[in-house]
Amino acid sequence: MFHHIWAALLYLCGILLNSIYQCPEHSQLTTEGVDGKEFPEPHLGQWYFIAGAAPTKEELATFDPVDNIVFNMAVGSAPMQLQLRATIRTKNGLCVPRKWIYHLSDGSTDLRTEGRPDMKTKLFSSACPGGIMLKETGQGYQRFLLYNRSPHPPEKCVEEFQSLTSCLDFKAFLLTPRNQDACELSSN
Repeated sequence: MFHHIWAALLYLCGILLNSIYQCPEHSQLTTEGVDGKEFPEPHLGQWYFIAGAAPTKEELATFDPVDNIVFNMAVGSAPMQLQLRATIRTKNGLCVPRKWIYHLSDGSTDLRTEGRPDMKTKLFSSACPGGIMLKETGQGYQRFLLYNRSPHPPEKCVEEFQSLTSCLDFKAFLLTPRNQDACELSSN
């Protein structure tokens, strides 16, 4: 009898703790975007890569040599297509240009990267002003990435991102140093 009461008490304590320590909600963006504007209009333009989180350090290793990254999101040459250009400033000072084509999924903000059928990107709102979060999943990795319109968002934004991703069991965290000036984006 004592064991049954003890088990029930532990079960109730577990439910109470779980309700207190749930991860904060992060809502996936919809095709309506923000402020009633149709996606992707609010997300076009320049973005700075701020931080990343993943279950393991290996899933963030591609960002280890990076000082900063500046992106430009533009409408693509075909319907339901976005063009992403980036310039990566490495810690040794080099500027490395990159280009991707994203294909929008009909009725959602899920993005597919051209030439990478295994990669899926979901866009999420961020409590940080001028911020957005992406969740990338691919073959052997998953990671959350924080972007902002400013290269130096408020520290509270980064802390909230790290807290959220840690709660989701993404224990590895990377903050880009952003010690050097961003490279200029090429126009082509």
